[in-house]
Amino acid sequence: MKFFVKNEFDTLKKVVLGIGADFGGTPSIQDVYDPHSRNHVLKKTYPKEDKIVSELSQFESVLIKHNIDVFRPKNIKSINQVFARDIGFVIDDIFFVSNMIQERQVEIEGIKHILSHFEKTKICFLPEDISIEGGDVIVFNDSIFIGICDEYDFSTKKVGRTNKKAVEFLQNYFPKKKIFGFELIKSDTLIENNCLHLDCCFQPLGLGHVLICYDAFKNKKDLDIIWKIFSKRNIIKISNDQMGNLNTNLFSISKNIVVSNKKFKETNNILSNLGYKVEEIDYSNIAKMGGLFRCTTLPLIRI
Repeated sequence: MKFFVKNEFDTLKKVVLGIGADFGGTPSIQDVYDPHSRNHVLKKTYPKEDKIVSELSQFESVLIKHNIDVFRPKNIKSINQVFARDIGFVIDDIFFVSNMIQERQVEIEGIKHILSHFEKTKICFLPEDISIEGGDVIVFNDSIFIGICDEYDFSTKKVGRTNKKAVEFLQNYFPKKKIFGFELIKSDTLIENNCLHLDCCFQPLGLGHVLICYDAFKNKKDLDIIWKIFSKRNIIKISNDQMGNLNTNLFSISKNIVVSNKKFKETNNILSNLGYKVEEIDYSNIAKMGGLFRCTTLPLIRI
């Protein structure tokens, strides 16, 4: 098989969906690496395994309903394998294996059996000095948007996942594409002051619209780039609170079909009025770990 992804919304054919079995249970406060998880560990409301498995199963049923081939990682006991997105990412026909934070690097072992069905020559392992996670990479045809953090945030904060060298690497790898690095706000403790990945504040949709939280961008000049590409009339502005609730972390099955949390009433109504079919699922427990629909999926083929 051949990998193929040109953007976030062409018709999905094959995808990896994370698993919740043996995810390791509630971590200690010392071991959490995002503010959502930290908040729920402290409140003793961290999700239970059966809830996570159930929500992922609901999502899988929706994907299968739309004739999508769904692959699942092999279980690695006591490892959180819910958020498949960050393990890697496909641009055109190349699968890039992410260099994730140390705590998550073992997750690639869970999808090696899936990658074995694809052309080996199209799998790219990044240089060691390139740090990147799939949630920070958004493909948009001839443009690639990358969420990054500055050297201080990257070296001092657990939520610093993608460095500026990743932008340089992809610029050299795809010289004919436009590569944009957007510096994001980062906090290990405050949900409202943290954007873990770019897909937590920015999401292009198939009918020309884009969901975006302006407050997540450190450099407001970056918004000028987005306005120029998408046009202000196609912007669906998301508040800081909505970003904290992960309103942008939807998932496109096709140009006009999106999967969203059923609790996002305002966002879902806007999308429905704009012509999107919104598949609603309760993902409340998975959200407690700092991710949502895009975070739990890793598209391999869109056509």
